[in-house]
Amino acid sequence: MYLTGFADEASPSIDGQIKATLALGWQNIESRNIDGKNIHDMDDAAFDVVAGKLEDAGVHINCFGSAIANWGKPVDKPYDDSLAEVKRAIPRMQRLGTEMVRLMSFAVLRDRGPDDQMFEERVKRLKEIVPMFTDAGILPVHENCMNYGGMGCDYTLRLLDAVPGMPLVFDTGNPPFTKDYAKGEPYPRQSTWEFYRNVRDHIAYVHIKDAMFIEDKGDAIFPEATFTYPGEGDGDVVRVVEDLVATGYDGGFSMEPHMKVVFHEEDGGTADDARIENYVEYGRRFEALLAAATAAAGQGAAGKR
Repeated sequence: MYLTGFADEASPSIDGQIKATLALGWQNIESRNIDGKNIHDMDDAAFDVVAGKLEDAGVHINCFGSAIANWGKPVDKPYDDSLAEVKRAIPRMQRLGTEMVRLMSFAVLRDRGPDDQMFEERVKRLKEIVPMFTDAGILPVHENCMNYGGMGCDYTLRLLDAVPGMPLVFDTGNPPFTKDYAKGEPYPRQSTWEFYRNVRDHIAYVHIKDAMFIEDKGDAIFPEATFTYPGEGDGDVVRVVEDLVATGYDGGFSMEPHMKVVFHEEDGGTADDARIENYVEYGRRFEALLAAATAAAGQGAAGKR
């Protein structure tokens, strides 16, 4: 197993992201945004600078947290932008030695019911995108976020079955504030544990996030939620991690805190300092959680002898 995270939550700059990663003693970053741009959208000069700084620091980008086919990309409009992102991402991933990319299954059509979501069109598009990565030796993983595959475990399984070569990156914190469209109106919130149990065999990578749903926000895509340290919300993080360890999971855990940072200038710190401190604290708390889960799994194994 290895630990990584969306270090743009620690700092917008690559310098700050590297600083936070090294403070944890880690070697990996799941790269999403650097100075406000996804790594597949930066210009060549900016990317060259980033690549050089990563090499000098000995920090590796283990996954591109791309915007490809994400919740902001409608499935009933042309997808040239996603195809262009794929074509830009691949050579940059190859240069960095990055072997995994996060993608999604296009936005939910909010004016249609859950069984009228242009499933065949989504599959057609992903069947074009996925081989572009796999042919380049890159593993595309689908996230259960605000997209078709995140509408519930049934939708994820249907999608993964229809698109070969695309396993799941399971996000522990998305289910608590996401409607379960398989259960009929008024669509209750998803259970992370129930979702996880149904998709466990398809998981190749894990995002660690924890949250508590507050309320829907009108027409906003994302509802209001409180994000917490791992194990303090409704994301069943402890239970999921314990089960992953006990069943032999050996992949990555990627931190995605999403926490609002409170800081006080009079303490001599800055907003940037507070973001890095929060990210590092989040990582350390997860390390403790993972150590406890590993110890519990070891005790359980010993008890069965």
